[in-house]
Amino acid sequence: MILVTEFVAYLAGHGLGGVWLGLAAAGVALWMTFAPCFLWIFAGAPLIERLEHAPRLSAAFAAITAAVVGVIANLSLWFALHVLFATLGQWSIGPVTLIAPHPTSVDPLATTLTVLAIYLIFARHWGLTATLALCAVLGALPNLL
Repeated sequence: MILVTEFVAYLAGHGLGGVWLGLAAAGVALWMTFAPCFLWIFAGAPLIERLEHAPRLSAAFAAITAAVVGVIANLSLWFALHVLFATLGQWSIGPVTLIAPHPTSVDPLATTLTVLAIYLIFARHWGLTATLALCAVLGALPNLL
């Protein structure tokens, strides 16, 4: 999901100066997205062994892991709803606002490809690459025909 930034950077660069500026913008976005992460990982890696054995810090690591899982689940649900439904509303309960899809706006192609991907991965044990390739081809077919 983070790679969306590279796609947006490519579109911005392409809009300003064509394919080469788009590729350069995507490269800069890629570098600025991942280089700091790897820097922190390599700088902190020697300390991880010591930190894993500290009981207070292990509880903090568990909390951070739970927060990361929650963020990934939230983004996954957000993307799924925006892909599968053309129209989304909001439903508020006090301070909480939820996304409410309109069932009549379901995208049949996206839904079919989602069900197919779930079937191929979990029932047929296909690999992710093969499943993505097949779904990409099937998703592009209506536009090509």
